[in-house]
Amino acid sequence: MNEPLRAAVIGTGVMGQHHVRVYREIPGIELVGFADADEKQCAILSKRSAVRGYTDYRQLLDTELPDLITVAVPTALHYEVASEAIRRGIHVLIEKPIAETEVDGQALIDLAQEHNVVLAVGHIERHNPAISVLKKIIDEQQLGVIFQMRAQRVGPFPARIRDVGVVIDLATHDIDILCHLAGGAPLRVFAETQQNIHSTREDMLSGMMRFANGTTAMLEINWLTPTKSRRLTVLGAAGMYEVDYITQDLTYYENGAALEADFRSLQLLRGVSEGRMIRERIEKREPLRLELEDFIGAVREGRAPLVTGKDSLAALRIAHALVESGQTHQVIEL
Repeated sequence: MNEPLRAAVIGTGVMGQHHVRVYREIPGIELVGFADADEKQCAILSKRSAVRGYTDYRQLLDTELPDLITVAVPTALHYEVASEAIRRGIHVLIEKPIAETEVDGQALIDLAQEHNVVLAVGHIERHNPAISVLKKIIDEQQLGVIFQMRAQRVGPFPARIRDVGVVIDLATHDIDILCHLAGGAPLRVFAETQQNIHSTREDMLSGMMRFANGTTAMLEINWLTPTKSRRLTVLGAAGMYEVDYITQDLTYYENGAALEADFRSLQLLRGVSEGRMIRERIEKREPLRLELEDFIGAVREGRAPLVTGKDSLAALRIAHALVESGQTHQVIEL
């Protein structure tokens, strides 16, 4: 039987508190502590979770000697906190994005390789069961040629956001998923952004990505919609799949004209007609639990996690290109 692994969480905002909860639920994991600069927050969470809290994360690392940690501090502090842990030989999962800048992101990747530790990044939608099933469907070419993907991630403005705009905070989820499903990074991007509520950053994105295989991806991301929606559609020759990230539903809208087509003819669109609507069977589980189980498995098995530092760095690079396009009104070649 595997020895218990000692885990800790640094940063106990909304996501950090969920990491505290889930680590405590996973067999074979001992949550030895958490850190947050807010002394009052530490006291409240420590009492609620029966886990020791620290206001100095370095003291946590040196006193509790965790095997692995979650870094859920503001983006600007990702490099500082993660690098301190990696240099101590501690395995690290960083809430997305990997870092504030591409330079810092690459430095973390290099540092993790140098110290032979696992570096995972919390692009949580990769662990959504509906996405896992959809990825298999696409890889098996059941949809034939993929024409277009469309991602919608909208909702009210979150009071927690201070240091990044909506592209870095929200769109990185969908950028990562779109690249994952397309099998690589886009060739070019274009974006229109708006700044309506956020004092220093964009709070609305209308973006486009073009991939080498001809697929076009659209992004509708904002903090301005009074109701929360997290959806993805993938349109191909055989029909269209729609994911509802919140409910983990995966629905197939069949192209009736493709029903009698063989595999080869699915590579060309010969017609479109309305077919059946089919709800795929999905084993629904909490994505964060799956994310942490994957991270722990990577640590135990000495393998790469599902979402690597390299994956997250690619998403960050594309996000920065979208921000630049929104500011310059130019197509950005990647």
